[in-house]
Amino acid sequence: MENIYLYMIIALAILAIADLVVGVSNDAVNFLNSAIGSKAISFKTIMIVASLGVAVGAVFSSGMMEVARKGIFNPSEFMFNEIMIIFMAVMITDILLLDFFNSVGMPTSTTVSIVFELLGAAVAMALIKIGHDGGNFDEVINYINTSKASQIIFGILLSVIVAFSIGALVQWVSRLLLSYNFENKAHWVGALFGGFALTAITYFIFMKGLKGTSYAKESFDILGGGTMKDFLETQVLSIVLVSSVFWSLLSYVLIAFAKTNIYKLIIIVGTFALALAFAGNDLVNFIGVPVAAYNAFLEWSASGVLATEFPMDILAEKVPTNNWLLFGAGMVMVLTLWFSTKAKGVVKTSLDLSSQGETQERFQPNWLSRGFVRSAMLMSQMSSYMLPKSWQAKIEKQFETPVIPLSKDKVYELPAFDLVRAAVNLMVAAVLISIATSYKLPLSTTYVTFMVAMGTSLADRAWGAESAVYRVAGVLNVIGGWFFTAFSAFTAAALVAYLLNLNLDVMFPILLVTAFGLLIRSSIAHNKKAKEVKAEDSLTRAESSSVQGVIHESANNIANVVKRTNRIYSNAIVGLARQDLALLKKSKKQVVKLTAEVDDLRDNVFYFIKNLDESSVDASDFYINILGYLQDMTQSLEYISKVSHKHVNNNHKKLKFSQIKELKEVDDKLEVLFEDTRAAFNSESFEQIGAILDERTEVYKLVKEKIKRQVARTRTEESSPKNTTLYFSMLLETKDLIKATMNLLEEYHNSFDSSVEPATITVVDEIIENPESSEQEE
Repeated sequence: MENIYLYMIIALAILAIADLVVGVSNDAVNFLNSAIGSKAISFKTIMIVASLGVAVGAVFSSGMMEVARKGIFNPSEFMFNEIMIIFMAVMITDILLLDFFNSVGMPTSTTVSIVFELLGAAVAMALIKIGHDGGNFDEVINYINTSKASQIIFGILLSVIVAFSIGALVQWVSRLLLSYNFENKAHWVGALFGGFALTAITYFIFMKGLKGTSYAKESFDILGGGTMKDFLETQVLSIVLVSSVFWSLLSYVLIAFAKTNIYKLIIIVGTFALALAFAGNDLVNFIGVPVAAYNAFLEWSASGVLATEFPMDILAEKVPTNNWLLFGAGMVMVLTLWFSTKAKGVVKTSLDLSSQGETQERFQPNWLSRGFVRSAMLMSQMSSYMLPKSWQAKIEKQFETPVIPLSKDKVYELPAFDLVRAAVNLMVAAVLISIATSYKLPLSTTYVTFMVAMGTSLADRAWGAESAVYRVAGVLNVIGGWFFTAFSAFTAAALVAYLLNLNLDVMFPILLVTAFGLLIRSSIAHNKKAKEVKAEDSLTRAESSSVQGVIHESANNIANVVKRTNRIYSNAIVGLARQDLALLKKSKKQVVKLTAEVDDLRDNVFYFIKNLDESSVDASDFYINILGYLQDMTQSLEYISKVSHKHVNNNHKKLKFSQIKELKEVDDKLEVLFEDTRAAFNSESFEQIGAILDERTEVYKLVKEKIKRQVARTRTEESSPKNTTLYFSMLLETKDLIKATMNLLEEYHNSFDSSVEPATITVVDEIIENPESSEQEE
């Protein structure tokens, strides 16, 4: 029994490393979003700057470790065995919760998660103690720091509303003054903007990044024997004024004489600042609990007292954290930054929602998002009536987005937003977090940075009529996830603490193995999903400007569609024959994926047509027709898969042997047809299409013959209406599938001309999907 606590300390150390990985993967969006989205600097440079910030911040984070010891509960009210249960419950819950958010690509707050996990586990243990001692449940308030919980909830609401509003206001004013033509403005304009932004960011470094560290509480002779913390709090106005003058003059010199792009400098410094503050303050979220548990274990081991009788007053005292431990944690965070693919997924969610251009919207609109958009449109119409026409014209001119000329021989990846918006994102986030820190308000850095980015997107008109309802739905989903974080963290930690308390020797290994099993399962599923995105059978968008170019370029797409159609249709027939519900379910999923890819190609028609030469308009007709036939094929497959699955899932009467045999005959005939088609398109032997088209009469004849036989059976021997309906549905939809396939082949057969050389152009990628592939050297 005594060794169980040593095993728990070892487990907590391992969980701390895992928590660092999943925590950094989620919080990386806080400081990478602006730099990656604006493409101000190369991805490698962004990562180096962020890594330096994280490493420095980690070493300076010792003073923040007290939060895990005594910030949420009163340690003197608990014994050592109870504290260990609380800490173990918190760490198991934390890694699973954060990994869930990483897997779905949603940013959440590691601060809120750890606070509510500590609160939930402590409340559970307090209730268990009170119940065991026969006390009054009102006494739970003696165990918990209730004021902290209310501050956190207040901080959530304040973060969301204030950050969004201030971000929108500052971005609107900045764009109004600077426009999109900001690089051609007078030097003094850039100098003033740079001075203000760099002042905000550097003050943020001291206020949020360094103020909470142990170094800030030491006395310095240069400050008259006072501490850095006191100096920062009492000399705010003086620091800001001196900083503003210094940075404005330096910005002017850099712009006028060194020809430096001051906006890029702001983004570099801002990225470093947010990374430093993240590591300096949020490291407690990942290793604070294991460090507190280790300190408690050392004190208990030296005492010789039973674990159930050793009070935890020691945790109320200040205990410095080993700097080498902090450095090691910082290195784990840096490595995670470089290698975590889930971190890129979370960053991509934020970039998609704030992108100036069109992206593939991942969130579906709901009644709330539609209501918000309608209200915003109404307010916009009201303001247009109130403002003079001349003012409106001037404002519109400042918000005109530039048309970027693209060469025909180069692929150009547009940034999600420009340098001004990226600088405002960093500057406003820095100011708000600095002010909150000075007033001791527990604002979440994740909430502030995300909502500032959303506010600037709205003000910059990134949410147009085409995307607003989807973007607002996305923001509402993320905000809902934040409240879900608090609720689920509290509930899950309380449940885990309760289970551990039932029988620690049994439940500790079971819950630990379960947690790591779920993490491994999540990692495997994530890797599988990433591979599916890059699957060889996935469809690619056409980039050609001529009919012949589209024919050659889309050949691989057609081969893939036909191959997958053959597989899906065969699975449906075999699944019906065997009453195999799992195979039919798999067939349905395959159809959904294929339909989504075809829909994505159809969504790209606008960009395809926009990039055509006037002399190549025929290519658009051909491309649109192809997509129409592909959609007809997927609709037929979707119906066949759906009715087959429904029939077996509802436990209806099995098809007769004769019916299964006839369907298999059709399947065999179609398999030959599809295989010949796939081979022709794979080898781009379009001359063979004529021979394949000659087979259609035979296939049509076979399907019609089966329909006639079923009519005869229905009149004389068929007794199951469900079977009859299913069989007719399968044959009629198969007929439509064949028709759509033949129309597709005819389109290629009539349009192909071997004597014409295909011409191609390139298209503009909508948004960065993989930052490493888009490095821009300065």
